[in-house]
Amino acid sequence: MARQPKTPRMLTHGQVWAALDRLAERAGLSPSGLARRAGLDPTTFNKSKRVTADGRERWPSTESLAKALAASGSSIDIFVQLIGDGGRSGQSVPLLGLAQAGNAGHFDEHGYPAGKGWDEVALSSAAEDHAYALEISGEAMRPAYRDGDVIVVSPGTPIRRGDRVVVKTGDGELLIRELKRRTGKMLELASLNHGDAGQTLSADDVAWIARVVWVRQ
Repeated sequence: MARQPKTPRMLTHGQVWAALDRLAERAGLSPSGLARRAGLDPTTFNKSKRVTADGRERWPSTESLAKALAASGSSIDIFVQLIGDGGRSGQSVPLLGLAQAGNAGHFDEHGYPAGKGWDEVALSSAAEDHAYALEISGEAMRPAYRDGDVIVVSPGTPIRRGDRVVVKTGDGELLIRELKRRTGKMLELASLNHGDAGQTLSADDVAWIARVVWVRQ
């Protein structure tokens, strides 16, 4: 009896978007960072854009894919390899632009990510349960961080002097600083921009503080 030919496997919506996520990670960028570098709207590759409001799958256009490949210095052959790269370890964490993170509703009282507006970014290694990522916009924190860098923040990781931290003040301001000194009454912070002066906050004026554990540049 003649052997029946195998039915060719179809390319899926999930495979294409997963490969785009891997393409961004390969370039050291978040999906929105890759879109920005490609000259596209920063939300083009966000997870919220991959399915329409009525539940229909939305595929990336060939034009946006071509621009993403050019921006990352990759070929279509590499992209095909990334489609088949299903065995990669790691996990995803919530991602939010730093410019939006200061708005109300994105964190709970413990400094854990909450509410709507979060995207996701894949990490090459595991992170603690409440970890999240913030994407830097602008050049105000050079040379420590540049536009498009993604920092991973871990609320559950112990903090020591000299660590880079994210601080939420009592009046809602979100700061990224270096911890110089911490007591039961005050928090002394240094700016990541060497041209700016440091600042001291009363402990009563700090809603929460979390450590920056990793940066993808």
